[in-house]
Amino acid sequence: MRDETVQLALPAAGDATERPISIAIVAMGGQGGGVLTDWIVQLAENHGWVAQSTSVPGVAQRTGATIYYIEAMPPLDGRKPILSLMPTPGDVDVVMAAEFMEAGRSILRGLVTPDRTTLIASNHRTFAIGEKIAPGNGIADGGAVTGAIGIAAKTEIIFDMNALAIANGSVISAAMFGALAGAGVLSFSRESYLDVIRAGDKGAQASVRAFEAAFDRVQSKSPDPAPPAQSEVADTASSPAALDPRLAGLAARLTQELPDAVQAMGRAGLKKVVDFQDVAYGGEYLDILGKLHAADRSSGGAERNFAFTEAAAKYLANAMSYDDVIRVADLKTRSSRRARIEGELALSEGQVLQTTEFMHPRMEEVMGMLPAGLGRWLGAKPRLLGWLDRRVNKGRRVRTYSLLSFVALYVVGGLRGMRRRSLRHATETAHRDQWLKAATEAVRANYQLGVEILQCRRLVKGYSDTHSRGLSKFDKTLAAIKLVAPRDDAADWARRLREAALKDSAGKELDGVIQTIKSFA
Repeated sequence: MRDETVQLALPAAGDATERPISIAIVAMGGQGGGVLTDWIVQLAENHGWVAQSTSVPGVAQRTGATIYYIEAMPPLDGRKPILSLMPTPGDVDVVMAAEFMEAGRSILRGLVTPDRTTLIASNHRTFAIGEKIAPGNGIADGGAVTGAIGIAAKTEIIFDMNALAIANGSVISAAMFGALAGAGVLSFSRESYLDVIRAGDKGAQASVRAFEAAFDRVQSKSPDPAPPAQSEVADTASSPAALDPRLAGLAARLTQELPDAVQAMGRAGLKKVVDFQDVAYGGEYLDILGKLHAADRSSGGAERNFAFTEAAAKYLANAMSYDDVIRVADLKTRSSRRARIEGELALSEGQVLQTTEFMHPRMEEVMGMLPAGLGRWLGAKPRLLGWLDRRVNKGRRVRTYSLLSFVALYVVGGLRGMRRRSLRHATETAHRDQWLKAATEAVRANYQLGVEILQCRRLVKGYSDTHSRGLSKFDKTLAAIKLVAPRDDAADWARRLREAALKDSAGKELDGVIQTIKSFA
């Protein structure tokens, strides 16, 4: 991807032209697309042009962002022009996209053409609902958009305008306005743009800062600062100095017992497990990981850089740090969470933050918090359980930072000391042990199959209904793997089963692969 700024052959302010200049803006809610549109219209009108804007709302996270369309031109021989209400594919001078995938959608719509269009876009991502709810990695590939931009646009100006705006205390619309000015596609002076911003009241100073930073960024053609290398990030996050001081003894034990290739993942897993429960639970994590590493060594793991142990370090930590009522309450009352939300909202001094959580607990979650014996007794009483569920299983809106709600959540989050005696913990432990037994038995006969079985833990995540669906697919996947375990290509089939289960929440693709296996097993 490259950044480039050129002067298009568009009319100077006050010059006559036989066609209007057309600008399409695609932006999602909260990105200031309407404000940016108003600024551009006002800019044109301040120079005596006739300008018109329209918008077509979209559901940004599902079918695309709102499209704002502007046409502007000076009067011709005293006559006002008739301007179009919608962009026409192949006839747009400037496309401005406030999110990277929206730039791609603009290309698909035919709004960006190589003989005419300057594309101004931010290369940050705002993930769509479909990307967020995918069981696996549902993030769309931005590489296709990157490749298309270099072909489809006459000129492209691409950088992270959202980060630049946040750094200057403003929103992305101000940065995009600055990029438009810096591109020189409209021959209005820089001061003309700034006059439009300054005419506003609220946030004008911050908008000016973001505008000027974007303008200078485009004019200088300076590249975005390079992010740190992935290895540097991993080393910093997993170094012993970054660990909680309580982990010093366990960290030393980990260093002694595990090979170098596994230690970074082991430290990350250890930190997660201790944060979930306590130091003793971290010791249990290392005990189990040590047994799995022994099986790895005896199966020739050294020749494979101990891939089995590394996968175990990651997915065992995930399995031991399951989401329960206690965990959810604990996370919602942490000061770090509030600080993160305040930072994302860019709260100024004097503003008050209040969050409302939508909670829908089921009796299964409540029963899981009870001591294992009591929980099993209650589970054997279906009539009593149903009566209780009708009173518990209701949607609730909880204002997290009101006194009563916060205290209630804080108390529940403080019950972690009881967790290891609970029914939920007993259930999770039994399920975890069955999974590790299957992986350990497999690795002795087929090393890669053992690794694939460990990686199947990716299917189990989330809370409540999400967790139940993932667990169901996990069990179906492991049952199908048993059918192909004797085959030489068992690892390949295990991978296909897991990837099929990750593709859709309904599990239709998984059922298809299972039916194929049953046809020859």
